[in-house]
Amino acid sequence: MTPETLAALAAAREAKRPVVLATRLATGEQLLLPIEGSPLTEAADRALLRDEAATVSVGNEEWFLHPYSPPVRLIVVGAVHIAQALVPMAAHLGVEVIVIDPRRSFATSERFPNVTLNGEWPDDAMDALRPDSRTAVITLTHDPKLDDPALDRALKSDAFYIGSLGSRKTHASRLARLRALGHDDAALSRIRGPVGLNIGAVTAPEIALSILAEFVAVRRNAQSG
Repeated sequence: MTPETLAALAAAREAKRPVVLATRLATGEQLLLPIEGSPLTEAADRALLRDEAATVSVGNEEWFLHPYSPPVRLIVVGAVHIAQALVPMAAHLGVEVIVIDPRRSFATSERFPNVTLNGEWPDDAMDALRPDSRTAVITLTHDPKLDDPALDRALKSDAFYIGSLGSRKTHASRLARLRALGHDDAALSRIRGPVGLNIGAVTAPEIALSILAEFVAVRRNAQSG
C-alpha cells in the first residue's frame, strides 16, 4: 500500500466514511473506491452493502475488494420493556447499540447490562451522536417529549433507518406534530411506523424481533415479497 493510499484510507476512517480498497490481483495496484465513473463502483457498492470482502472480475481483470466501514449504530430512544428484549438481540447482530433515556429509573445498568446508556434528553443526545448513513434510530417511549425530538433530529440526518413504536392512530398524530416542525411528506415517509414487520407480534420479544427483522431488511436492501 502506498503512503498516499494509506493516508486516504486513514482519512476516510477518521471521517467515518465507508470506502473500499480495491487491489488488482495481477499487479498489486490499489485504488480507494468509490471513484466516479469507475467500472468497479457497482461491485464496491455491493461489498459495502454486505460488509464482505470479495474477488470480482471486471473485464479481463480480477480485483480483490475489501470494504472499510464504520460500525453500524442502533440508537434506541426509550429504556422500556421492549428495549430490554431488543437490545440483546441487536448486540448479536454485531451493531453498536446506544440507549437514550433521561429517566434514571429506566436507564440503569441492571436493566441494560453491558450497553452504552445516554441519560441526556434526546435532542441533546442526538446532536452529540450525529446520526449518519450507518445509523438506525428507533423510538419506543410513546412519549412525544422524548420521541419527537429524537425523530426531528433523525429526519435531519442521513440515518438509513428510522422507526417509531405506536399504533396507526398514534403515528398519525406523531406525523402531524413533526409536520408542524417543518418536515414535509417526503421526509416523514422515512419513518417506519408502526415500526417492525407485520408478523403478528404480541409479546415484547416478538415485537423486538419484528423491529430487528425490518432493520435487517432495510440494511440489506431486501425486497419484500
